[in-house]
Amino acid sequence: MEYHFALCDDDASYARHVADLVRQWSQRTGARTETEQFPSAEAFLFRYSEQKDFDVLLLDVEMGAMDGVALARAVREDNDDIQIVFITGYSDYISQGYEVSALHYLTKPVVPEKLFQVLNRAVSRLSRNEPRITLELPGETLRLPLGRISCLEVLHNYVTVHADQDYIVKRPLGQLEKDLDSRFFRISRSCILNLTFIRRVTRTQVELLSGLTVPLPRGQYDRLNRAIIQRLSG
Repeated sequence: MEYHFALCDDDASYARHVADLVRQWSQRTGARTETEQFPSAEAFLFRYSEQKDFDVLLLDVEMGAMDGVALARAVREDNDDIQIVFITGYSDYISQGYEVSALHYLTKPVVPEKLFQVLNRAVSRLSRNEPRITLELPGETLRLPLGRISCLEVLHNYVTVHADQDYIVKRPLGQLEKDLDSRFFRISRSCILNLTFIRRVTRTQVELLSGLTVPLPRGQYDRLNRAIIQRLSG
């Protein structure tokens, strides 16, 4: 699964330092991450109003006209899932962090190992919040987070669900499709793709981040690209 981080700090050099720590955590855990940096609360909210796709918000507290606590309150008005972590040199705002259900409060200078522990907790919570699909497998029933699924395709009257490993289920693709969300796009009678896992699209095939390639039927190239653009634009 890919995690989208927002890092909001008016100290550009320290923001770069924290972003580098996030990259180190990503390399250590194998998690795919994307980090966007914002110099003010206002800059973040402008971006957030266009596309609310962040998973983790790393926030300085004291920033210009609007502080991090006020920003967190604004985000919490319509988003209970995003994980909020305060990173600041001040300790006077800890109690206010509880008001916005902040995951943790880290003081500068941030200890890398402590940040890594907090990020592990954040993704653990996100996994619990992630919508899931129920797969009936031999000897067990699995509740698989949708964010781990890159592709579903019909092979020999079974559906193979490609995730961190492949799961083979005897259930019609159309029924499985009903349990998916807007991240997924059906390119043919036998294949559904997770748009967030697409690396490259040609006229004849789609390459996924996992390296898996699937054939792209004639006439689907423009439809798929429109779906990707729509997904990116929120």
